[in-house]
Amino acid sequence: MLEQIQSPRDIKKLNLKDLNTLSKEIRKKIVETVSVTGGHLAPSLGVVELTLAIHYVFDAPLDRIIWDVGHQAYAHKLITGRYESFHTLRQYGGISGFPKRSESPYDCLDTGHSSTSISAGLGMSTGISLQKKNSKVVVVIGDGSMTAGLAFEGLNNAGHLKKDLIVILNDNEMSISPNVGALSSFLSRKLTGRLVRRFKQELESFLKRSEVGENIWAVLKRSEESLKGLFTPGMLFEALQFDYIGPIPGHNIEVLIETLKNIKDLDGPILLHVITKKGKGYPPAERHPERFHGTGPFDPITGEPKKPAKKLPPTYTEVFSNTLVELAKEDKRICAITAAMPSGTGLKKFQEEIPERFFDVGIAEQHAVTFAAGLALEGLKPVCAIYSTFLQRAYDQIIHDVCLTSLPVVFAIDRGGLVGDDGPTHHGAFDLSFLRAVPNLVIMAPKDENELRHMLYTGFKLDCPVAIRYPRGRGLGVDLEKDFKTLECGKAEVIEDGNDVTIIAVGHHVQTALTARKILLKDGFRPTVINARFVKPIDEDLIIHYAKMTGHVITIEENALIGGFGSAVSELLMDKDVSEVKMRRLGLPDRFIEHGDQSILRETLGLDARSLASAARELLRK
Repeated sequence: MLEQIQSPRDIKKLNLKDLNTLSKEIRKKIVETVSVTGGHLAPSLGVVELTLAIHYVFDAPLDRIIWDVGHQAYAHKLITGRYESFHTLRQYGGISGFPKRSESPYDCLDTGHSSTSISAGLGMSTGISLQKKNSKVVVVIGDGSMTAGLAFEGLNNAGHLKKDLIVILNDNEMSISPNVGALSSFLSRKLTGRLVRRFKQELESFLKRSEVGENIWAVLKRSEESLKGLFTPGMLFEALQFDYIGPIPGHNIEVLIETLKNIKDLDGPILLHVITKKGKGYPPAERHPERFHGTGPFDPITGEPKKPAKKLPPTYTEVFSNTLVELAKEDKRICAITAAMPSGTGLKKFQEEIPERFFDVGIAEQHAVTFAAGLALEGLKPVCAIYSTFLQRAYDQIIHDVCLTSLPVVFAIDRGGLVGDDGPTHHGAFDLSFLRAVPNLVIMAPKDENELRHMLYTGFKLDCPVAIRYPRGRGLGVDLEKDFKTLECGKAEVIEDGNDVTIIAVGHHVQTALTARKILLKDGFRPTVINARFVKPIDEDLIIHYAKMTGHVITIEENALIGGFGSAVSELLMDKDVSEVKMRRLGLPDRFIEHGDQSILRETLGLDARSLASAARELLRK
């Protein structure tokens, strides 16, 4: 049946039995595909029936359907003309793992970061109203995304503007509503029925004609809210001027369709509370929803990850995790903070072994940074572990609450550089640029997993804000030294000496530079390879010395070229009047980078060893 679905119009022709059959086929297709490509499995499995019901009742793309974050949009993609290309999910040149406007007219908002949907949806609804268009806006947001301040800013403004907006709260953690049962479902459907709505409107109109009647209406309204409050958790949303409906079962298509039809033509902001099960229909994902939230390839029969043929080095995240726990057991002042990603950032082990000093603040990066500042003010040593792309959301807090007064907060910036299959919303492309501009902040990037350990140790020794930036993926497999050492702040490391060209590399691209050196040696060139170590402050004396000696400098980093490490070196040479040096900067171009395997992207962008060697030859020919 799924193969015949070319657009949501085909969904509207099906009966309830067919819709339930289709939901099973969609789940099977999602599991089969994600087991090969990796992706956000559990969230998408949890909203299959909800997706079908929304498209059954509403008329996309005339009606706008917004998926917050977007990692639950696979079913939506399958029924909006992307079945044939679904096997290319998250692959280079294939379809995105997130909604993308350039990919389909049914994707009305590019997403990838959480909690933006309500604000964007309210803007769309307001724009539709101003232009007198006849379209509805439906926002689907998970209970996890509701922990972000931006979601409540949107809710607050929507209640104030009173524009037509349907927000569907996809509650899959049972964190908000324990009272899901026949009575609450019955109330939700009956209180939104056409006859009840008409009766309420006419009664309100009649009673408000006199002062006494208006007082009676106020009492009746409070009575209705009290009745709903007995069985539902909707008082918060009612206080924000939303008409709260629910909770209703999120895997019962009949109930979903009936309720959505009831609320489709209601005026003003509506919040529909739907209870779903993350990973629904695939037992391994139901048992371990966190592990299958975002997963790599796995065996679809057992759910077990596909194991490599040989033992691989640990990931940078794992090395960070183990090192932090090791240091925290020695120093009782060390605390760890995550913004709803204990597993992704590697802090799960810290949570298990030192729970009293572990803090998960929810999807609230701004709060995480300022909370860390408060801990530092009381003499503690907080580590704020956040992906590079999500740290962007807390830029003002980094400046105003941490760096302005030079508080000793360590930022563990995971996923710096290209992350691969999640694409432009998740590449850590800008951190070096936006952090370089901030006074009092020391920025480090390790060349391997062993150096990461020493940098974390050094970060706690420096009495100032520190950012340690490391990539997604595995280390080089180097030996991890047991004893820690403090790195001298602002000092780079000369790994290989030469006299033709100076290659200054940031982070894991030191290995790229060393491989490129081997290629250049065969051509008769002897490059110097420098491990920058510190992006701020940079080693001015060392860089100037080698720049003058070789006369040729190449920098390589996995960050935007604008304002990155290469810019810092260029600024240095210009400020010190080292004008005779020829220079080339390698990094990310001034555009958003598509999704795809990291190695493919690096080769395409000229950030692999062969491209570096070629750039060196070209520079030397000049």
